[in-house]
Amino acid sequence: MARRILSAAVLAGMALSFSVPVAAELGVGADVVSRYVFRGALADDNVAVQPFLSATHEMGSGMLEIGAWGSYAVTSNAGGGSNENDLYVTYSTGPLAITFTDYYYATGTGAGSDFFSYSNDDQVHQLEIMGAYNQGALGISGAAIISGDPDTPIYVEASYTCTMDDDTSASLTAALGTENFYTSDGDPALINVGASVTSGDYTAAYILNPDVEQSWLVFSMSF
Repeated sequence: MARRILSAAVLAGMALSFSVPVAAELGVGADVVSRYVFRGALADDNVAVQPFLSATHEMGSGMLEIGAWGSYAVTSNAGGGSNENDLYVTYSTGPLAITFTDYYYATGTGAGSDFFSYSNDDQVHQLEIMGAYNQGALGISGAAIISGDPDTPIYVEASYTCTMDDDTSASLTAALGTENFYTSDGDPALINVGASVTSGDYTAAYILNPDVEQSWLVFSMSF
């Protein structure tokens, strides 16, 4: 109970502390993806629309961004479709960024998938803290789920991005995950090895999860 209250209090405090000034730059858009693969795991094998909105403002020597992101299946196979609606706050300065994310799954196991349910057991919400460092073509990030899973899963990713011209870039990614949230047996494992190419509004990504011995080729289009 104490952890549940603390998680809700942290989320409320972040929302109140980072109020968006009137001068904020607003963003809105969406991606259409052939399937939804999240950190080396197939979250939904259906075509999905993934909308977002954001507000960004200079704060001190950095930038503050508050936003929402979702994923909703256009079609539904026997396994059902995704229904995810996330909120996040990011503060970045120079090559460093820290992000607090509330992942909300309306189809979770909690009674009625109540938005205000922050129990570690129902997995309707997962609260995550992530730090990232990007310097030139190289990037590294680490994330830990601090509420919504009692095992506190950790995800660490390294990436290399090569910019070919103004519209085209290619990226290589490798990542480790821990606990049953990410791996097949709960032990730390390599779970996400991928290569992607972006040209204008189009991206194709090949994603391999060595832990579960599965791979996917994902196409996305941005609006």
